[in-house]
Amino acid sequence: MSRSPGGRRPSDPLKAAEAAFRKATTKPAEGPPKAPVIPGVKETVTLRIDQEVLEYFQQDGPGWQDRINDALRKAAGK
Repeated sequence: MSRSPGGRRPSDPLKAAEAAFRKATTKPAEGPPKAPVIPGVKETVTLRIDQEVLEYFQQDGPGWQDRINDALRKAAGK
């Protein structure tokens, strides 16, 4: 059997075509399904906002996170 330079065998065109066909027609694996959204459940996040904005919402005391949430809801049209 003759070998190409570098010691590699020439590829089999039929196998190469079959591999390309499998790659093009195989459905990619899907990730896990998204969890359903439950109304009223809040998620903990890290949010970087300007110090002045934070001070504005904190000036009326406790409940500032709810006030930020309400302002974001209004901005989102919800």
